[in-house]
Amino acid sequence: MNLHQYRHIYFLGIGGIGMSAIARWFLAKGFTVAGYDKTPTPLTQKLEEEGATIHFEDDVQLIPASFRENKPETLVVLTPAVPVSHAERQYLEREGFTLMKRSQVLGLLTHDQYLVAVAGTHGKTTTSSMVAHLLHHAGVSTSAFLGGISTDLGSNLLLPNQEEERALCVVEADEYDRSFLTLHPDIAIVTSTDPDHLDIYGQKEALVESFRQFVRQIKPNGYLLLNHTADQSLAEAVDSSVTVIRYGLEDEELRAIDVKISNGTMKFSAEGRNLLLPQTALQVPGFHNVENALAAAQAVSLLGVSAEKIIAGFSEYTGVKRRFEKVYSSEKRVYLDDYAHHPREIEAFLQSVRALYPGQRLRVIFQPHLFTRTRDFLEGFARSLSLADEVWLLDIYPAREIPIPGVTSALLFEQLTADKLLLTKKEALELLAKDLDYNVLATVGAGDIDTLVPEIKRLLEEMDHVLE
Repeated sequence: MNLHQYRHIYFLGIGGIGMSAIARWFLAKGFTVAGYDKTPTPLTQKLEEEGATIHFEDDVQLIPASFRENKPETLVVLTPAVPVSHAERQYLEREGFTLMKRSQVLGLLTHDQYLVAVAGTHGKTTTSSMVAHLLHHAGVSTSAFLGGISTDLGSNLLLPNQEEERALCVVEADEYDRSFLTLHPDIAIVTSTDPDHLDIYGQKEALVESFRQFVRQIKPNGYLLLNHTADQSLAEAVDSSVTVIRYGLEDEELRAIDVKISNGTMKFSAEGRNLLLPQTALQVPGFHNVENALAAAQAVSLLGVSAEKIIAGFSEYTGVKRRFEKVYSSEKRVYLDDYAHHPREIEAFLQSVRALYPGQRLRVIFQPHLFTRTRDFLEGFARSLSLADEVWLLDIYPAREIPIPGVTSALLFEQLTADKLLLTKKEALELLAKDLDYNVLATVGAGDIDTLVPEIKRLLEEMDHVLE
């Protein structure tokens, strides 16, 4: 299929982080882009500034006439989050428009490229952004489709410096809805295979089998970089010509040495496949980010980037929005924001916060994401969140789901062993203005908790100014 047979690209769910990266690609290539989403966000605002036409009501008449009247030249890109009951979706299907899932389009865009694909139930956004940053910083012409906003690039899309016959591309390979099975990487990184998306997979074994299928699609003579915590059966699933490199903080072929924290910076050395990094400084904190950095360093080393350029690239890597992001810092307190929404992610985040700020009182404001995920991992959420001194628990963010009877934040609240409060977002803001009994504050979750971040930052700036 040739995407250039289309002139108009219409996105159902254009504001999604993965959808918006593809929309940006089409805009940059001169296509006419329009789309629908439920609510305006900074992402949709940015897309509009870049030339996209976007509306926020499910109304067929709001689809531009030039799209509706030119069916053969219009491609509709669909996210699984848009339900079959959606009026615009029903119209476009009924009228015979070409509809493709986001994952299918990404597969087409990357089909003829040398592909580095980063998969995993957590860690893939940071790791893929590291790979893209290191290549870009080293002057390697690269495209990248990321699942978060890189603070270095200011975008979730990186375009190459120049068009080449077989370009290099980095993608975040999403396991949700088996989306990553449209990809055929040359280098695959699997950061984790912890159970998640059980609303799709039903059980962990089905999820792991999907990852096995993904790594089977690595091209001959390619590479699989496999985290030591991931299911090791993936190593047996690959083609016999594929080289498997396991990585972790210690006791693996690719490993970190002498990891320590110094003034909020992670410092480590690394050894891997034809890779030796002396003392390396990583500006984004967290032991899990050292593991992510190992995989990224090995991947770009396989692509010919020198150790010196890797170290220089890491020294300037500032991370991804909402991934261990330091939003505010003063002599009195620190405010962090993180996208963690799975127990393992929360555990890794809070353990790293504890290591960075030992002995400090830690308050976490957490918004659970999805009724099914809250139900399926209730004990894990309670255990990981209880690493904090205090937890303020918000209502479950439903995203694509309808409520499940009996599954509420109160169910999780009962199992927390930390000091705890059950609050609305409005109540949390009001109480923050009065209660300063903490040293480190963290907002955590994948729903719309990020809408609180600017207000909390403003509140802390005002309070600290008054207390000076």
